[in-house]
Amino acid sequence: MADKILIASDHAGFDLKERLAGWLRTAGFEVTDLGTENAESTDYADFAHPLAERVSDGQAERGVLLCGTGLGMSYVANRYPRVRAAVAWTPEIAELARRHNDANVLALPARFVSEQQALQILKAWLDTPFDGGRHERRVEKIERGVERSGRGRGTSGAPHEATETR
Repeated sequence: MADKILIASDHAGFDLKERLAGWLRTAGFEVTDLGTENAESTDYADFAHPLAERVSDGQAERGVLLCGTGLGMSYVANRYPRVRAAVAWTPEIAELARRHNDANVLALPARFVSEQQALQILKAWLDTPFDGGRHERRVEKIERGVERSGRGRGTSGAPHEATETR
């Protein structure tokens, strides 16, 4: 059975998303593409929320988000419990995000990495296991902070609505 992976982007990450999704399929992953469908201007949050929600709920173990800097996507994704989105611009950053933080969402800065660099970053992130040990304690503290702050899931069990400013 193929590993499942989600992928989504805004307009800035669209072309790179298409290439990476193709590579993932060729590598044997079952890829669910959550959009966008073209390079026309979009709002990154519209694509980050559905991916992060699915990772948070356990419908997928990992996801890849792409936008111009990776930052906007990571801000949205990290609002969800059990989501640890890391912006990575080198394979070394991706590896450390997995080893030390158990990053389950990779956010790529599409305007600042080439296709070759993005593929190297993605491979490093996919191939690196979580070290656990002392890092497990630290990851658990992230979740406790989310619970204490009231962010993420409310008492109803549904994610809090995001506010959008235009």
